Amino acid sequence: MNNAQYTAEDPRAHVNEEPRDDMQDVMFGFGGMLGFMTIVFAAMVIIKFVQS
Repeated sequence: MNNAQYTAEDPRAHVNEEPRDDMQDVMFGFGGMLGFMTIVFAAMVIIKFVQS
């Protein structure tokens, strides 16, 4: 027989150590990556025109 000890806690009772706004984090991450990739794209286009 399994004699493992465990405790079941209600996940709603969990207190976030560092509460964050997840939607805002996603928006900043998406916007930052979009801006970075736009700059990379523009740089590649300029390099292509300079080489040709």
